[in-house]
Amino acid sequence: MDDVSATAETVPETAGNGIVSASAIPADELARLTDDIVSALKTVYDPEIPADIYELGLVYRIDIEDDRSVKIDMTLTAPGCPVAGEMPGWVENAVGAVEGVSGVEVKMTFDPPWTPDRMSEEAQVAVGWY
Repeated sequence: MDDVSATAETVPETAGNGIVSASAIPADELARLTDDIVSALKTVYDPEIPADIYELGLVYRIDIEDDRSVKIDMTLTAPGCPVAGEMPGWVENAVGAVEGVSGVEVKMTFDPPWTPDRMSEEAQVAVGWY
């Protein structure tokens, strides 16, 4: 579903499971940060869809740098989404509140475009597509 990485190495991740990667951050702390970041992302909802952005598959990549800054690549269900201007701030605020995160950078992308097949089973049930 998403890529989560620490520093330069990327490890594909599925729906919030732990990560394994080279990092200056101790492995147990990196796992806690990852879990807490994913939990924070799950508090952000598209107001028009009854599922969080993580389960919708809107988060394409999460990079946790050695300085504990977090870079997130994400998309929206459509480029003309009414919350396009606000969503990055919501994500930045949610992830920035995670203990140990030193800063957050959110980059919006529409490449590749979002499709419903990126949704988790949980999101499919929430929107009635299952």
